Amino acid sequence: MAGSAGPGRRSARQLAPALDDIDQRIVAELSQDGRLSIRTLAERLNISRANAYSRLDRLVRDKIIRGFSARLDPAKVGLSISAYLTLTVEQNSWREVRDRLRRLPAIHHFAFTGGEFDVIALVRVPDQTSLRHLVFDELHSIPGVRSTHTLLIFDEWPDDVLSGG
Repeated sequence: MAGSAGPGRRSARQLAPALDDIDQRIVAELSQDGRLSIRTLAERLNISRANAYSRLDRLVRDKIIRGFSARLDPAKVGLSISAYLTLTVEQNSWREVRDRLRRLPAIHHFAFTGGEFDVIALVRVPDQTSLRHLVFDELHSIPGVRSTHTLLIFDEWPDDVLSGG
């Protein structure tokens, strides 16, 4: 039948490959400890090392697993101020705003949103002076940024959420 996918094949409309139980368990194990050896992973899942290798390789190749990194304590690496910044931007400027935000090392994550504001960004900086510089000098100099709002983070969970990779 045209347009349908047979067993093991993805249709053009399917966004991601289906994960079977073993794939889901691999993802869960590696989410808890990305440093697991293939041997340990295979033992925990009761599968062969060859099966674990091939499945992990496929999960990486299909970009289900996009990489491996260390989770760091922001304050212990000198980033003691964390905040969410919301931005309101002119509608036709989102591409330039996106490109400029990508180049700011203090921004650890950002997303375009619908609703009251257009962008939300997680920022981590060493001190209040750096936060002020980021907001007033960096963000407000981006063409198309109309306004910002700063939400300081006092505590967060998990507390080791800074991706080092």
